[in-house]
Parts: sequence; structure tokens; C-alpha cells
Amino acid sequence: MEILIRETDEKHPLSVPQLVEKLNERGIEAERKSVYGDLNTLNNLPGTPFEIVQLRGRGGGYYMTETLFELAELKLLVDAVYASKFITARKSKTLIDKLGQFTSRYRQAELDRKVLVSGRIKSTDEKILYTVDALHAAITAGQQVQFKYCDWNLQKKMAPRHGGRIYQVSPWVLVWENGNYYLIAYTEGRLKHYRVDKMQGVRQLPDTVREGAEEYAAFDVNTYMQQMFGMFNGPLKKVTLQCENRFAGAMIDRFGTGPILSPCGDGEHFTITVPIQVSPQFFGWVAGFGPGVAVAGPPEVRAEMKRTLDSLQDLYR
Repeated sequence: MEILIRETDEKHPLSVPQLVEKLNERGIEAERKSVYGDLNTLNNLPGTPFEIVQLRGRGGGYYMTETLFELAELKLLVDAVYASKFITARKSKTLIDKLGQFTSRYRQAELDRKVLVSGRIKSTDEKILYTVDALHAAITAGQQVQFKYCDWNLQKKMAPRHGGRIYQVSPWVLVWENGNYYLIAYTEGRLKHYRVDKMQGVRQLPDTVREGAEEYAAFDVNTYMQQMFGMFNGPLKKVTLQCENRFAGAMIDRFGTGPILSPCGDGEHFTITVPIQVSPQFFGWVAGFGPGVAVAGPPEVRAEMKRTLDSLQDLYR
């Protein structure tokens, strides 16, 4: 099976004598008759996800039509690895090389999709994967964790916040947003999020019990992620946006299909009302649509939007 997965596809079948030779290279003696029997046995395994096909004629032989992963699935996984900012460039290459073992060596070349990482910032911290693993372990065990939380400084190094204060939180779920991992955890009487690549020295606390079960039971991760922009917190408000009809797709991409798009009387605009954690990042997002999207309410959010735009205008005078 290993030979068929790595050495064959529809363009590169192997004949029985070639299979015998490759088995011999691995220290396994085999006769042609036994190889025919082995091929038949593999094809008739209960619940097998693959099929070994015989290609007849000159240059024919046997090849495997399906493996554990389809090539399109492997490409999808490779793209996800490349897109993940928290995975270092070196670890990305290692993971992609491992993924390549699940298809033929001929198709493996198609997984080399380096064009996707052009200009993309990748983490330089190899320990991030072990941090994620430690957090998953704590979530599974229902225990608290400790860590230091950091920010980038002008020397391009991660420096702990608040003089290296130790954070102790109850972890509930990990989410992936904009190529980064975030931990949703209960602390100080509410659920908060932390960017995993900014967490240092994560330590599981075996003698603790996770808190916040009642709050998490009423928590909707998807709604929480939709409310925030750039993962910045702010006061939660029900905000109404007035949009040109051409931005219907942009609103659905951002807020999903749940909110109602209400047509305006002019036939050229619609309104949408959604819960938003109002922050400067939200105002920047709205401003990015130019005159095509406006904050229609509530009045205090509309006024804050105007103050933001006025301050930007003053800055560039």
C-alpha cells in the first residue's frame, strides 16, 4: 500500500515485476503470484477508501485511484498552513513535506505553492504549536492556565505586558481568525480573548478547576467574532448601517446571512442592523467603503464616527 500511495498515480502505474523489485528494495521477498493476491486482498478490504486499478496495454500496470487524502484536499490543507501567521516558515515547510507523504511523489510537486506566502508575515516562534497543544490539553482537562501576555516593542521583540504580570485564566475554546489563533477564556467575571502567539510560558495548572461554565453556555463564538473588528474590544451596540445595494455581498461576507437587509425607499440603498463592539477599527472598516456605507444609528455611534472622520481630516490638513 505504501508503494502504491507514494509511487503510483494514473500517469505512473507500476507493473507486477516492478512491484516485486520495489518490495525487494525494502527487504521483502515476493513472487509475482503472491503480489497478484496481495493486490486483490487490498482491493477487497472492508471499508477501504481506495481502489487499485489495472491499466492494460503497453506501459501499463497498477495504480491507486484514491488515497487517504485527495489531492484537492491536500492543497486546501497546504494553503491553510501557508496562510497561518502563527506557524513559522520552517515549521510550514516541515508540515507541508509531511502532508506530501499522503500522495504520490509525482503529485507532491503540485503542493509547492510558495506564491501564496509572498510578502506574508510569518511567526518566528517555534514554540507556538506547543502552546496550542498545552491550551487544548487544559481545555480537555477542564483546568486553568497561567502565562505572560506580550506585545511587540520598537526593537521588534515580544515584551511582557504590565512588567511581566502572570495571567491566570480558565480556557474554553480556541478560534482561528485572520490567520491567527485566539484563546477565549473566562477571567475577571467575563469571557475575554487572547492572541495565542502573544502568550509566553503557558502552563497548565493541574490542581485547579476551570471557571465560567454558566457564561460559556450562553456564549456564541460566531456572534462574538462577527461583533469585533481586528479582534479589538469595545462597547457592544446595535448599529444600523445604510449601504449602497452593491455592498450587499460585503455585508453578508462580514455578518453572515442572519441579519435582514431592508431595502430603502430610493431603491438604491438598504439598511442592516447588527451588534458591534464599537472600536476605532470598526470606524476604519466603515470608512473603507467611502460614501457607499454610512453609520445611520444609534446617534452616539454616528456622532463618534463623525468625530473620528473630523480628527482624521484635521490630521491631514
